[in-house]
Amino acid sequence: MDYSVVMHAAEESGYWVEVPALPGCYSQGKSVEEALANVREAIALYLEALREEGQQVPRDEDVVFKVAVVA
Repeated sequence: MDYSVVMHAAEESGYWVEVPALPGCYSQGKSVEEALANVREAIALYLEALREEGQQVPRDEDVVFKVAVVA
């Protein structure tokens, strides 16, 4: 299962990542690679908790685009 993630540069250093389809699912890392590895683990744990609680696993049907704007 694939989920869209949004990566942000952290103010202090490193990166933090959010998963829009999974409210409250966030992670962080010192590098892009570490942040992505950590958010994969966070997603897996989030989904496992949902299954254990008998809740439906949300699907990620969002499509993310980056749009250039000339001002």
